Amino acid sequence: MARARPFRFAVQAFDASSAAAWRETARRAEANGYSALHLADHFLGPGPALEQTNHPLQTLAAVPAMAMAAEATERLRVGCRVFCIDYRLPVVLAKEAATLDLLSDGRLELGLGAGWLASEYQAAGIAFDRPGVRIERLGEVVRAVKAFCGGEPLDLDGPHLRWSGFSGVPRPVQRPWPPIMIGGGGRRVLELAGREADIVSLNFNNRSGVLGPEGVRSSTSERTAEKLRWVRDAAGDRAPELEFEIGAYFTFVTEQPGSIIDGLAGAFGLSPDELRAHPHGLFGTPDQIAEELERRRELYGISYVTVADEVAEAFAPVVARLSGK
Repeated sequence: MARARPFRFAVQAFDASSAAAWRETARRAEANGYSALHLADHFLGPGPALEQTNHPLQTLAAVPAMAMAAEATERLRVGCRVFCIDYRLPVVLAKEAATLDLLSDGRLELGLGAGWLASEYQAAGIAFDRPGVRIERLGEVVRAVKAFCGGEPLDLDGPHLRWSGFSGVPRPVQRPWPPIMIGGGGRRVLELAGREADIVSLNFNNRSGVLGPEGVRSSTSERTAEKLRWVRDAAGDRAPELEFEIGAYFTFVTEQPGSIIDGLAGAFGLSPDELRAHPHGLFGTPDQIAEELERRRELYGISYVTVADEVAEAFAPVVARLSGK
């Protein structure tokens, strides 16, 4: 059996009240042993459009926040789980990514996704194509970003991108390109991740276009095992090279998690046992959570775990126990 990939941990943050507060978020993540600081890629402010999504408010734009976090730290990697490729011109995103990698001395993790938050598209007047079209476009963007990072003259003529007559600059520090994370929860996007990604980010299947119980139920232990089969089958011989990441959205570091588990299970239409084993949930003391993560790495091969900023301090003992192990 292949040796288990060492654990890595990341913090995902959405908000900061000031520049000083954001720098402190980044520095605390680094001091606590986290590998990376991630943002998401959402731009809606308060209002009916955001309320329809059930998604938390994100006050910070990803690119400048990532740049500031890199400047405030020495080793911390910076990333986005994940950039929606429909929210900016792909060639602009490619140049921003290469620049971030250059100016951070090679600390970028480039997350790319097909987009899913229907109300956000609608609120900004962005066409929300059917999933197959968005995933096809994502694949084309991923391959184009790789070509851009190569520094050679570009000649791309696909259904969605037409780049020619220039070379990509600057060259990123990481070669041949910064690690590319592809995130999603449906079969087509996960098969694409198997073929093209360096890091596969396992998520809910958010085909409804909003956050809700349906998405949580799409990611139980049984469904996650199925998703991993899709990825590995599509990856073929490169499957052992993949790193698997997951967002532990329901993380509670506590000695008495029973009532929390019961309440969340009822809200999501799951049994307490299903929620306790849910790959996106972690419940218990630091020692119990560490043991559960080791069990899940053995079962699924998931070694990269992202937790929310509000639980990062409480979760730090888990990071200390497992990082690099």
